Amino acid sequence: MLAFTKMNGAGNDFVMVDNRAGILPLQPELIARLCDRHRGIGGDGLIAAEASEDPAVHLKMRYFNADGSEADMCGNGARCFSRFGARLLGITGHICFETLAGVISADLLGHRVCLQMSTPHSLQLHTALEVAGGNLDVHSLNTGVPHAVIFRTDLPGTDVQRLGAELRYHAHFAPKGTNANFAAVRPDGSLVVRTYERGVEGETLACGTGVVASALIHHLLHSAPAPVLVRVKGGDIMAVGFERHGDGFSAVTLTGPADFVFDGSVDL
Repeated sequence: MLAFTKMNGAGNDFVMVDNRAGILPLQPELIARLCDRHRGIGGDGLIAAEASEDPAVHLKMRYFNADGSEADMCGNGARCFSRFGARLLGITGHICFETLAGVISADLLGHRVCLQMSTPHSLQLHTALEVAGGNLDVHSLNTGVPHAVIFRTDLPGTDVQRLGAELRYHAHFAPKGTNANFAAVRPDGSLVVRTYERGVEGETLACGTGVVASALIHHLLHSAPAPVLVRVKGGDIMAVGFERHGDGFSAVTLTGPADFVFDGSVDL
């Protein structure tokens, strides 16, 4: 029997497991089965807490998409991991952990978490990409994982599943593909963002790294000041803080909810 905790960050839901002893075989088939919403626990991904060899951090976070593939980083998942790891270790206030995208730290603010993101890189603006419906003006940025961002005037009418899949597998982003975000600017300067997630292969209620990518590109294109507020499909609002340095950014933060749902066990 495997003990687990179910959590969600702005509707992005995860199976959280304590694998500090290293006894759980993190195989793609097992992860996909646990994340299956009909025959398993159900989740957009699985996150494992492991021991780290780095004495400067508390834990190591490993993130797996619902299809079993491992990814470098997940913003909503990292906020959930912050609270999960703090509960495992019995600490409060602040936690620091290792990811494949680098060392991440977080301030614990009750049900909300302020995540210190890794430094964004690989910025590209105004790339014209051909899709089935014509050309799209696409911007891209890696905020721990790769993201494409497209601004839309009719976000409710956007076919996120179709366009997202086209961009996710577009030759421009080969071989690993990309996540695809569709953003609309509200009259007050905030954003609404819908995301097609690589590895989930569909639209999710929220994507933290996608929110960060969308907010930073919104700043570059439209001079939006920090913090940028972003409403996601699930209805939650997240805040993206940053400092601008030329075409780069530092001190990037993502603040949003991270909620425990339930604890349970499952027969492997």
